[in-house]
Formats: sequence, structure tokens, C-alpha cells
Amino acid sequence: MPTFAASDGVNIHYEVAGQGAPLLFSHEFAGDITSWEPQVNFFTRRYQVITYCHRGYPPSDVPDDPEAYSQDHLVSDMRDLLMHLGIERAYIAGLSMGGSAAVAFAIAHPEMCRALIVASAGSGTTDRERLLDSWQALSELMLTQGMEKFGNGYANGPERVQFRRKDPVGWEKFRAGLAAHSAKGSAYTFRGVQMKRPTVYQLEEQLRQIEAPALILVGDEDEPCLEPGLFMKRTMPRSGLAMFPQSGHTINLEEPALFNQTILDFLTAVEADRWPRRGEG
Repeated sequence: MPTFAASDGVNIHYEVAGQGAPLLFSHEFAGDITSWEPQVNFFTRRYQVITYCHRGYPPSDVPDDPEAYSQDHLVSDMRDLLMHLGIERAYIAGLSMGGSAAVAFAIAHPEMCRALIVASAGSGTTDRERLLDSWQALSELMLTQGMEKFGNGYANGPERVQFRRKDPVGWEKFRAGLAAHSAKGSAYTFRGVQMKRPTVYQLEEQLRQIEAPALILVGDEDEPCLEPGLFMKRTMPRSGLAMFPQSGHTINLEEPALFNQTILDFLTAVEADRWPRRGEG
């Protein structure tokens, strides 16, 4: 049976595996709890790994009210999940939408963030007007024609074809999972989260205040996230940037071994107090 935590009246499905310091993974728009399978298999050897489905992604609740979807709600859901589990402080990791939510969580709840892992985040920061128009059209497509048609196009986007080329079996699993998502939950998430969250550039002052060690990961063919990733590296005082060659958006699935090892090296450095502030000797 699915396990749930309540957040503002919404049931959030989650899973916990492994023992050790808590490590929470927040999934992207096109993913869900299953997107982190390669990370769960790897990190449960050393950590207590927490994965979950965002609101709007079954078996989490799919609220009918469009106002129930925002990045602030995602941050509250993360906080309430950790509190439900009795966790006061955790490593916070996220990819794409989940990465943006992880950054927002570190800003809102710095005392709960031991370190920050941000992958493939920041789309909508550059070329924003074009993306807003595209996201509006895509949300309408989901509601009028369903997730199968939307998923087929979205999974073949210019930042997803790298995954298809490298791992066609894994990519097909990803595509089928996306096509099975809730059209209402996905459309409202597009409209309430992606289209309304601040850009990375708009967060400059808050990013400068993040004291947690931070690792930023970006695929070098993930064009919407390249400049935001570099901006976060230049702005967050205790950050490092890892660039994945010939890689697109879903780098945790596209290059799972490299992704996992890069994060493990980061966490090892943090635990040894060997992840310095920029400029320190």
C-alpha cells in the first residue's frame, strides 16, 4: 500500500529506503517517484533515501483547484514530508522542476538543508516569453487531447533525444511513464509552478545568501539550463558546477553512473568539511 504524508490537506506519496543521513530527491515535471530508481539503488548503500511524488502526480493527490499548484506549495510539501518523518535536517536534491524547488527550499528553510544538489534547473530563465507561450499551449494540449499525445512530443524534445540515443529502453520507459500521468495534475503544475516561479536571475540576492554547500549539475546540450547553471555557480558562495558532456536534460537517467558518482564525491567532501567557500585556500 502507498505511504502518505499530509501537506495542507494534500496527501503526498513517499518511499523511504536505506539507513544513514537523510537524502531527499525531488523529481522533474516529466518524471515521478520512479525516476530516481538508479539513485535509490545506489545511495541506499550509505544514506536514508527519501523519494516522493509531487502533488498532481498519482498516487499523490491531484487537487481540483488550480490555486493548489505553485512552487511555494512544492516547498511546503517538502518541509511537511521531512517533518512527518521526524527529520530536522537533510541533503536536498532535485532535478529540473525539483531542482528549482530544492533551491527555493534552501532559501526558505536554510536550517533544514545540510547541502543542496541542483540538477538541470533554471529553464524559463532565458528566452522566457517564448517558453511561456509554449508552456501555455502544452498545458492546453494536455487537457484537451490527453497525456499520450503530449508525452510523445515532449519526450522527443531537443533536450530529451540524447537520452533516447543513449538508452532507448530506458527512454521508452520514461516516455510511457510520462504518458500515464494525470493530465489535470500536469497541466495545473505547468501553469502554477513553471509559468509562475521566479527566474534564476530574479533570485540573485537570495542565492548569494545560501550558506549550504551546493552542487550544480547540467548536461552540456541542455540549452535552457546552461546559462542558469553557470549563473548559480557564480552566485552561490559554496557551489561547484559539474558539466556532463553530450548530455541533455534527464542526466540522472541518461548518465546514472556519472551522476551518482559526482554526487557521492560531493557528499563525501561535505562530510569531511572539504567543500570550501569560493576563494578560500
